[in-house]
Amino acid sequence: MSESNTAGNLTDKVQSAKERLDAHTRETVAWHFDPATGCPFWLEYAKTLDFDPRKDVQSYADLNKFPWFEDEWLRGGPVRRWVPKAFADKPVYVFETGGSTGIPKSRININDFRTDYENFSDTLSDAAFPRGADWLMLGPSGPRRLRLAIEHLCQHRGGISFCVDMDPRWVVKLIKSGRVREMHEYKDHVVNQGLTLLKAHEGIQCVFTTPKLLEALCERVSLAKLGIKGVFCGGTQLTAQFHRFAREELLEGKVEFVPTYGNTLMGLACHKPFDPADNYSVIYHAPLPRAVTHVVDPDEPDRIVEYGELGRVRLTTLTKEFFMPRFLERDEGVRTPPCAKYPWDGVGDVRPFSGFATPIIEGVY
Repeated sequence: MSESNTAGNLTDKVQSAKERLDAHTRETVAWHFDPATGCPFWLEYAKTLDFDPRKDVQSYADLNKFPWFEDEWLRGGPVRRWVPKAFADKPVYVFETGGSTGIPKSRININDFRTDYENFSDTLSDAAFPRGADWLMLGPSGPRRLRLAIEHLCQHRGGISFCVDMDPRWVVKLIKSGRVREMHEYKDHVVNQGLTLLKAHEGIQCVFTTPKLLEALCERVSLAKLGIKGVFCGGTQLTAQFHRFAREELLEGKVEFVPTYGNTLMGLACHKPFDPADNYSVIYHAPLPRAVTHVVDPDEPDRIVEYGELGRVRLTTLTKEFFMPRFLERDEGVRTPPCAKYPWDGVGDVRPFSGFATPIIEGVY
């Protein structure tokens, strides 16, 4: 196939994705602002707007009519104001993000976490993450959705998930108070539990964990020799340097490594298929049309930066359970172009936003 045809195919895919996003935006906004199905927060908020969302939002670009979404709206209750009327009788989960200082942000979930991870499952290789294989989930659970989501991903693929919790809020407190020894003791406590499960259950062939815990695990054992075929990894320390270190050293080039970026508010982004030409940069593409990310100028967040430029991540979430337009994330990254598998913008080299007056404590995960 010629280069021009390849470029033409990508252009067609980009246009198709845009049309799908526009249609999904119209449907989602109409749902959340319909008195019969919408959530109390948006139905009440609509009274303050100088436009009618159900009539005037006909494309994704029309979401620019909304003001910036304020994270304070998600801190505290009543949390049921976020439950759409159509789901009033459904069992509701509440998951938290942040919370190391102050009141954590909360997001309600009914089935979103299952849908997100079922969609993500479709991107996994059956060779590296075999159907029917058991998983080890070694990372944050507690008020987060991660434990339930990984457990569902494993079950969706026919396996059983063995879970070991790590409390990042406690780790943050230990770091802030300078109790480094206690922090390492706690990490060892978590890792030892994971090692016990790996050695006791031969059916475990897949692992979800964080960069710090993966490194600690691999200092003790060879995951390849234990029969692990795939590692799914996320966290704030997933740099290009760690990406290469994980593939070549920690996993010895024998275990598939799948880096991810996600959070309670967005869901789960997929990484661009590994390409040595990217120099191990970890490039993520949001789960369009359910969530959309743009890299914007921190000082003019309505302006999307050029490809290759660094900026702050702007997130919009669009599901029937949760509508969150134009939210400025606590992360920054480099704007990257669409690719064949994910024909919309990506974000590379994600890290905590450097523009905060108080730096975010890194190294927790």
